[in-house]
Amino acid sequence: MKRSDVSVFAAVSAALALCGGAFAAEKPLAEGTAVGDALRPWLESGELPGAVSVVYDGSTGREQVACMGWADVAAERPVSLDTPFMQCSQTKGFCGVTVAILVEEGLLSLDDPVSKFLPEFKNLWVKQSETNGVRTFVAATNELTVRMVMNHTGGFPFEIPAKQPVIPGGGWSGGMPIRSVAATAASQPLLFQPGTQTKYSNTGIDIGAAVVQTVAGMPWDRFLQERVLDPLGMTETRFKPTKEQIDAHFEMYDCHAGAPATYRVQNDWEQRPYDGDHVFPSAGAGLWTTARDQLKFYRMIMNGGVGDNGVRILKEETVREVLATSSRPAGMGGYSLGLNVTKDGWVGHGGAFGTNCMVDLDRKRLKLWVVQLGGNPRPWDKARDRAVDAFFAETLDNAGSDAYTGRVD
Repeated sequence: MKRSDVSVFAAVSAALALCGGAFAAEKPLAEGTAVGDALRPWLESGELPGAVSVVYDGSTGREQVACMGWADVAAERPVSLDTPFMQCSQTKGFCGVTVAILVEEGLLSLDDPVSKFLPEFKNLWVKQSETNGVRTFVAATNELTVRMVMNHTGGFPFEIPAKQPVIPGGGWSGGMPIRSVAATAASQPLLFQPGTQTKYSNTGIDIGAAVVQTVAGMPWDRFLQERVLDPLGMTETRFKPTKEQIDAHFEMYDCHAGAPATYRVQNDWEQRPYDGDHVFPSAGAGLWTTARDQLKFYRMIMNGGVGDNGVRILKEETVREVLATSSRPAGMGGYSLGLNVTKDGWVGHGGAFGTNCMVDLDRKRLKLWVVQLGGNPRPWDKARDRAVDAFFAETLDNAGSDAYTGRVD
């Protein structure tokens, strides 16, 4: 089957093959898709256990879905669009949308001082120096704004020290309520004057979420549920996965050079039990989802604030001017409200375990990638990038347009 004949390919069925008197599932390779063909060597060797790729070009209506390999290697359980996974820092973009909703409604300005909503941020201190264990602090001279906490220029550490005893080395396991994270962060010195440098920070995004819940008058995760997840029909996205999701989730693996990936019980940053009492909603990271659900969120952004179901979450001008435009000072890179903004027009975010989704509003393009990996190297990444670029470069043969079937909802 030629790639020009069919634009969308679902995962190859887990066909059964007789092997040594027992039936074994055949590894899905998503042959015939640009990404599946490019990644076949690493899938066959086991270096890449499993992945989901979705590429979409709205200018032609073409979309390729490649579900490759295993969500659980030992159990030979194929990965699919409905396999639950940890999206980690991709959660930040969800917080960004909740902030944008309040900005659009006139209840919040990105240049509002954080202290307007959270009084403990009124008087902040900045670490100036440290010599022989003696630290010197100075009063913050720049006003900390909502914009700064959401674009990682607020001066906060990745995670506050209070979380580190729970998570070795620091992390986002959700060991504290969002409002407590904000209050604790305000009591500790900043790393630099607000707005003058960049420091990637889950803490800052949690502070943004604390502002949202103060303005909205309800917990941030409830606001997210009512204003974003429910309207978009994202029924599989949550902070505490169900038992069924845990049983079916994308297992984690560590990469090794020239050898099959090895199973990893958990990452220290997000620890089992995933539905335990230690898990609190965190805007910096922590949402579980599926590729099918995540597509609903990013396609909403790509479509200028309207979901595939026709529900409008944001006005198009809000998406373009608030979410898809960098809010950082010149020379500090592209970042808006919990979302990366690239020079060539892409907006989106990645996650610590290798996931990523980016959209281009002008060209109506989307590229989604789901894995659950630790370690390096990952030689397939460059091959995947080349395959995605080739997909977008292809010219649609309109003569075969009636054959384009199987589009993702």
